Amino acid sequence: MAASVGTTPGGTTPAGMTPAGTTPESEKDTEFQEHEGILCPDFLSVAQITEMLVEDIDGVQQKLEKFLNFRNLQTCLKEASLLDYYVSGFLWARGMDFSIIQYSKFMTLLDMLLHNLKTLHMSIEDSIKWLREVMAEIGPSHSQKNEEWNIFDVKQANAIVDYLKVSLFQHYKLYEFLFFSAREEIVIGTETKINEKLQIQEEAFNARTEKLKKA
Repeated sequence: MAASVGTTPGGTTPAGMTPAGTTPESEKDTEFQEHEGILCPDFLSVAQITEMLVEDIDGVQQKLEKFLNFRNLQTCLKEASLLDYYVSGFLWARGMDFSIIQYSKFMTLLDMLLHNLKTLHMSIEDSIKWLREVMAEIGPSHSQKNEEWNIFDVKQANAIVDYLKVSLFQHYKLYEFLFFSAREEIVIGTETKINEKLQIQEEAFNARTEKLKKA
C-alpha cells in the first residue's frame, strides 16, 4: 500500500516522517520550550510563594506589600486596590490547595490580565478572548498528546474562570478607572456610577464567560 503524504512548505513529506534535520525528540523539545514560555516570566518566585504559604492573612498581605514595593497604601487608592487584588487571589488559590507550579501560573495569570489592561488598554472582550487562549494551553482542553503539560484540570480551570468573573471582570471598569483616571477624579460616588454601567453589561458578560468555561 502506498504511503500517505502530508503537505509541507516546498513539497510533501510521507506521513509519520519528520523533516530532514529534525527528530521526534527535537520536535518534542521545541514544543516543550514553547509551552514553558506560557505565562512567563513568573510574577512570583518559588521562594516568595513558599514564604507566603506559611503566613496568615496579615502575613500574606505584608509579604506581597514588600514584594510589590508598595509604600503608599494609606494614601494611594491604586496601590491599596492592587494589593487587595493579589492578596485575595493568593488566598483563594490556597483554598484550592494548588501546587507550587499552579500557584505560580495562577498568580502570573492575575498579573498579566492587569498588565494587558494597563499597557495594551485591552477591552473586557479582548481580555476574555486572551484568557480563553491561555486556558486552552495550560488547562484541560490542550492537545491530548501533551496531557502531562496540563497545569489545571477541568474542575480547577472552571473554578479559575468563575473566580476571575467575580474578582476582575465584574469590576473591570473600576480597574480601568484606577489605571487611566487622574488621581483627583477618584472620589466617593464613582464606584456607584460605574456599577450602574456594569449592571447593564451583566447579562452579556455571563453569556461570554459560560462560553469560555465550555471552550
